[in-house]
Amino acid sequence: MSARRGPMTRIGDLLPDAARGLGLEDELRLSRTMATFDRLVAERVPTVAGACHVERIDGDTIVVEAMAPIVAQELQLHVPELLAALSGSRGGAGIRQIRVVVGRAGAPRG
Repeated sequence: MSARRGPMTRIGDLLPDAARGLGLEDELRLSRTMATFDRLVAERVPTVAGACHVERIDGDTIVVEAMAPIVAQELQLHVPELLAALSGSRGGAGIRQIRVVVGRAGAPRG
């Protein structure tokens, strides 16, 4: 009485269709881009890891908020490298620009 199963499918491969069906495609894209960007910053610019985050996606541009001007400056120096790595990754598909802005200290996110 065993049920026949088809080939295994990774849950990550199912998410885009499920998100589209629920109208959450933009949220999934933002979440993937945020996770990918955070990972790339930790690998390539560890001095600012945790001091910046992806605020939003505007078309083919991600807007990154830096907690301080020095963090923004360090990110700006690494934008070409981060952009190349991001655009070559699944989480950064379609991203062509990174815009860095300085956030307000203590301002709530979201």
